[in-house]
Amino acid sequence: MPDDPTVVKRILRAELRERRQVMPAHERELAREGFTARLQELVGSTGARSLSCYLSMPTEPDTRPFVRWAEANGIRVLFPVTREDGLLDWTVGEEEDEVTGLHGMPEPVGELLGPMAINDVDLILVPAAAVDATGMRLGWGRGYFDKTLGSMGKCPPVYAIVFDGEFVEEVPREVHDQPVNGVVTPTRIVAF
Repeated sequence: MPDDPTVVKRILRAELRERRQVMPAHERELAREGFTARLQELVGSTGARSLSCYLSMPTEPDTRPFVRWAEANGIRVLFPVTREDGLLDWTVGEEEDEVTGLHGMPEPVGELLGPMAINDVDLILVPAAAVDATGMRLGWGRGYFDKTLGSMGKCPPVYAIVFDGEFVEEVPREVHDQPVNGVVTPTRIVAF
């Protein structure tokens, strides 16, 4: 294995992306149910009345059933909207439409609230390729969430959402990488 963390990350991301693409439909359905239940448990245990969560791509852990549950239960949900300057904007997606944002990510349509809107949530849910036993998160390489989390003065709990096999012993890290406070898989919630 190479020593350069950038190269190691690229290799690991490719392996994880391939694993997600070949996951059987029945496993994906079981995982969807598990993620929804675990995320509901996390909201209950944290008492979150507002949170941020991303809209999942087809191969990612499916956040949509959870988001629908949260909104139906009066929880304010902020969604990230990518910007060309490398920052994230935020919206509540009041129009219930989606567009394809920068880098092909699904994003809700709604009034943009600005990058600072994230400071008002009680819980942050982020995507990840993998998370290790120390809470280090391996993202997908764009740096949006690392920049956001690294710039927050008072950050609420941050949980990454990954499949069980993506909660690993160790991931490569670089200076700009931001750890998370916990991980949510279909079968468990782990706080660090």
